[in-house]
Amino acid sequence: MSTDTPAPAASQSDKYLAVQRSDEFAGLRRALRGFVFPMTVAFFLWYALYVILSAYARDFMGTRLFGSNINIALVFGLLQFVSTFLIAWLYSRYADRKIDPIADRIRAEIGEVTREDGSRG
Repeated sequence: MSTDTPAPAASQSDKYLAVQRSDEFAGLRRALRGFVFPMTVAFFLWYALYVILSAYARDFMGTRLFGSNINIALVFGLLQFVSTFLIAWLYSRYADRKIDPIADRIRAEIGEVTREDGSRG
């Protein structure tokens, strides 16, 4: 009968801490921030412009463009939706190229392999 016990494997939390301290994870966070922060500021400024013009430049926003019901305010409002979808599409492309490959490598390193449908396997 042996009293030798195998050394305990690194706990899952130790693996996560090691990944958090890694250069690759820092690069992943930098890549995410490099897109999210500038895009958030740009969208906020675009939205603030719409609100400020609506409040203080009523004559400009009320300028009719087409027919009797289409004015600059309506076009700006619709462009808010267009810009939202554009940002979502751009982020999807950016994530596919810059973020997902790094995240997949990190996930593989810590042993969390996922299937194509996103569930753990």
